Amino acid sequence: MQAQDLEISSNGNLMRADLDQSLKRSHIEPSSLSTFQRVLLTTDGTVTEMLEAYLLENMKIVKLAEDLVSSHNDIPALKLQKGTSIIERKILLQGKISHKNFLYAESVIVPERLEERFQDDLLKSKTPIGKLWLQYKVETFKEIIDSGKEPTGQLADYFLVEKDDKILFRTYIVFTNRQPVMMITEKFPETYFRI
Repeated sequence: MQAQDLEISSNGNLMRADLDQSLKRSHIEPSSLSTFQRVLLTTDGTVTEMLEAYLLENMKIVKLAEDLVSSHNDIPALKLQKGTSIIERKILLQGKISHKNFLYAESVIVPERLEERFQDDLLKSKTPIGKLWLQYKVETFKEIIDSGKEPTGQLADYFLVEKDDKILFRTYIVFTNRQPVMMITEKFPETYFRI
């Protein structure tokens, strides 16, 4: 694609206006990010496959926590009321060869809105969610609702960085059949994927 073929929005940006606004609302200047960091924060594609293509390494998930619980509060983004059964899940995407952690993700999943076989594999296998979507040919739409930068804090040990180093994140809702089924937040150190 030639540079002149890119469609420039009315405000002069090359990114979709809602994605550009999401980053700027979080005080992240898109031009301060590497190309791949911008892709990770704004894409509606499968992050696992993008990481594998970028790093030339297969990813595996390391489950840190996964519990079937009743929600403690209403979750408006998922159109859920307090007390609804949800799966809370925390994982790392880790290189199969390097054993390096590349991404942390936490998910809130509404199991009753998913096919039963998908639910079972989600709970019993170590397959990333994105690969399960492909395996079960689940049609999805993702809406990014937040992105930003924050101190790494408790996640520092997973990435071998300092607690006051910054981590980039995005939160999105996954819809299937026009129904919100998951809210996922993905995080990675600001120092990752700079090239």
